[in-house]
Amino acid sequence: MRTSSIAINLALMLYCVPALPDTRPDSHAPISIMGDHLHQKGELMLSYRFMHMDMQGNRTGTSHISPEHIATSTTNPFANLPMQPQTLRVVPTKMTMDMHMFGLMYAPSDRLTVMAMLNYLEKEMQHLTFMGSSGSTSLGTFTTKTSGLGDSSLSALIKLNKSEHTQSHITVGISLPTGEIKETDNILTPMNTRPSPRLPYPMQLGSGSFGAIVGTTYSGNINRWGWGGQWRSVFRLNKNDEDYRLGNEHRLSGWGSYLMNPHINLSGRLSYYRRDNIHGIDSQIRAPVQTADPDRQAKKVLELGLGMNFLLPGNRNRLAVELGIPLYRDLDGPQLETDWTLTLGWQFTPG
Repeated sequence: MRTSSIAINLALMLYCVPALPDTRPDSHAPISIMGDHLHQKGELMLSYRFMHMDMQGNRTGTSHISPEHIATSTTNPFANLPMQPQTLRVVPTKMTMDMHMFGLMYAPSDRLTVMAMLNYLEKEMQHLTFMGSSGSTSLGTFTTKTSGLGDSSLSALIKLNKSEHTQSHITVGISLPTGEIKETDNILTPMNTRPSPRLPYPMQLGSGSFGAIVGTTYSGNINRWGWGGQWRSVFRLNKNDEDYRLGNEHRLSGWGSYLMNPHINLSGRLSYYRRDNIHGIDSQIRAPVQTADPDRQAKKVLELGLGMNFLLPGNRNRLAVELGIPLYRDLDGPQLETDWTLTLGWQFTPG
């Protein structure tokens, strides 16, 4: 009888839903969503996110394209310059990026939460070089690497509304150009030389420009179900010291979640991401490779995210994981296509 009573009480404890929304694992969005929640006055939260992105293969528009096709038929935008071939002769084949994101949130009032983010990046890109100025004969491969501090940001999250089951807020902030934009590395040219020029735009660590961050977030939960939506954009405000600015970025996300027990929830997310082409050009980035072309950087991506949030006993520590898989990719290519992303996170609220 005593054993049965313990089993029943344990089952009820696992099934019951916490009464306070901010003590639920789904009071936070999937871990890939930034600035999704507010804090109570005087509350502080520290966070760490690790994001790994894997890109392999090339795409133009919505179609795959081979390295050989790129090398023999894709126009080199610098073909009018001395010693430049008519087509692209260096083709990226794979790229990985690891991002370490450190965050701090503090609420000076119930209506306002301020947020600071600091990023550290590690990038690696593999390339295939074709021999000479024409043909499909491979000369060899090479890999470029960069690492260091990325751009940082400061934001304010301002409450619009909060009820028993829903809340909404707007986000306004600024992106700070703390990442390097003059990274160099050793490459293999079609003429079989190995100089160390300035690397193309995707391998740089920052934007070199200030950016305006704007957005709005709506979320809620009731019983075992949670939901939310967010729009977030970054508008580049100025050209950097190298006379270009990265394209504006826009992301629209929606998610839903199911509370398995008071400490674990499952989530599904759909996000549409759009990035514009680069405006201007860095005079030191001129090479027969697609990543050096400012007009081959725009993209439109629809991504599915599958994740879990874990609220540890004591409600001070939260762990999270999410896998992102692209469902649709439309690239101003040729561009490397993203195959998957993995985001891990830890969030801590001191006592």
